[in-house]
Amino acid sequence: MSVEIPDPTQGYDLIRSTEHRADPPTHIHARRNALPGLTIEDTMSSTTTSTATPPRQAFAAMLEDVKVSKADFNNLIMDYLISHGYPLAAQKFAAEANMRSPPDVDSITQRVQVREAIHSGDIQSAIERINELNPQLLEQDSALHFALLRLQLVELIRKATATEDGDITTALNFATTHLAPRAPTNPEFLADLERTMALLIFPADNLTPPLAEILQPSLRQEVAKRVNEALLRSSGERAKATLYDLVSHRAWAHQKAQQKKKDSVPDPIDLGLDPIHNAGGSTNPNRSVPRDDLVDAMATGWDG
Repeated sequence: MSVEIPDPTQGYDLIRSTEHRADPPTHIHARRNALPGLTIEDTMSSTTTSTATPPRQAFAAMLEDVKVSKADFNNLIMDYLISHGYPLAAQKFAAEANMRSPPDVDSITQRVQVREAIHSGDIQSAIERINELNPQLLEQDSALHFALLRLQLVELIRKATATEDGDITTALNFATTHLAPRAPTNPEFLADLERTMALLIFPADNLTPPLAEILQPSLRQEVAKRVNEALLRSSGERAKATLYDLVSHRAWAHQKAQQKKKDSVPDPIDLGLDPIHNAGGSTNPNRSVPRDDLVDAMATGWDG
């Protein structure tokens, strides 16, 4: 099934550096500045630049015209290191690249500690660290708070069902106290809670794939990613690294060129970054989004 990649050119600039992310970029939009009034759509809608110039050579020539400064590349790398939590690498790179403003290593380290706590299943410690960094964050973001509490319930269930005689009392009390009062406020919360509680009913070795995925590391990773983005936003940073925007731009342009059946479309570049997911969508069933195709199976715990 073909998936339409959202137009990444709408609603924001490609590069928006914060003060501590060194020099503001100046040449990322060189192509746009060199061709005033010409959009990506205009570029792709034209048939050929010259009757004598093959399309691939014309495209290569256009790329040669775009001059990107070393400072812009440095900013792009630093932005990624900060967003993804590499404090030592960011510090060393800033020194080697002679950047004017060093990264806030303490801030990056604190976010990394939160992420590591979530990845290890220590959700209570993660929540406490989040509250220390920003006491209002979870109060203002009820969906993120519920996702953390739900993940904490998953960890309690995982521990309780690890043995045949495990005690599920702690998990039941936690769900009753912390999740049950919040679930009725949002249909997605209620559906997530019901699916999670189903883990107590069916044997761990006989779960449907949607239920089994709740116990996979991917749920921890997804929640950790959302927490990291929320902490970045709350401190005035970009929620995602600019590199994802660039990947989304290229994927969108590549898709449009294919749809218009352009000749000599450059091959896609696999960087291990999902342009659809990072453009705002998500295919992860553990995230608090409706999944109509999963409702029936997860309500009963059985496929078919």
